[in-house]
Amino acid sequence: MPERPLEGRVALVTGASRGIGRAAAIALAGQGASVAVGYGSNMEAAERVAAELRTHDVSAIALGAELSDAEQAATLVPRTVEALGGIDVVVNNAGVARDNLALRMSDADWRAVIDVDLTAAFVICRAALRPLLRQRWGRIINVSSISGVMGNPGQVNYSAAKAGLIGMTKSLAREVGSRDITVNAVAPGFIETDMTETLDTQLRVRVVEQIPVGRMGTADEVAAAIAFLASPAAAYVNGHVLHVDGGMGA
Repeated sequence: MPERPLEGRVALVTGASRGIGRAAAIALAGQGASVAVGYGSNMEAAERVAAELRTHDVSAIALGAELSDAEQAATLVPRTVEALGGIDVVVNNAGVARDNLALRMSDADWRAVIDVDLTAAFVICRAALRPLLRQRWGRIINVSSISGVMGNPGQVNYSAAKAGLIGMTKSLAREVGSRDITVNAVAPGFIETDMTETLDTQLRVRVVEQIPVGRMGTADEVAAAIAFLASPAAAYVNGHVLHVDGGMGA
């Protein structure tokens, strides 16, 4: 395989100003892809990521959108095409969490998570399908979660959204696989990100005890899985959910 197998390709990564999204953007740029760095509110962080990506001798741009607004989410694809000349890879990584027990969960918290974590991913996929189908090549990678595979108490909204991403991934894979477009998902377990930094020490210990490898994962480890699924090496992987969870879902 070439050293830069995505040379000349263009990727859109949502939620790329930090965490897994940032790591994925860097990994894709390292493979030669130009990258649109999608962000919600932290423009400065997204611009820093874009500047870092350019050190890999690729083009990069920061694109802001409020993903709870489906119309704004859908604009990310044509804006990527306009700014970078096309679109080949889509990584739906952006997500929010509004945890609570189901009995106490408000309608607003339910909708907020479904709108960003699931609906935005769908409208971005839908917008991307036309150019991908026209060129008969593409890679879509949806970032789900082990919570969407196994469920997690206090996360009925998050688990439902992430499980929905898996169903969407499998259906899309069947719809577009014949056009050399693969649609896959990664399901991270507990990863060292801003979302897990808030865990108190006792809870962190209990979490790690559930992980067969005995530690949390890193954003770079998830990004490596995303980069593989985007690469030509994964051309025959379609409709798959790749667990990056240290064995939690085994």
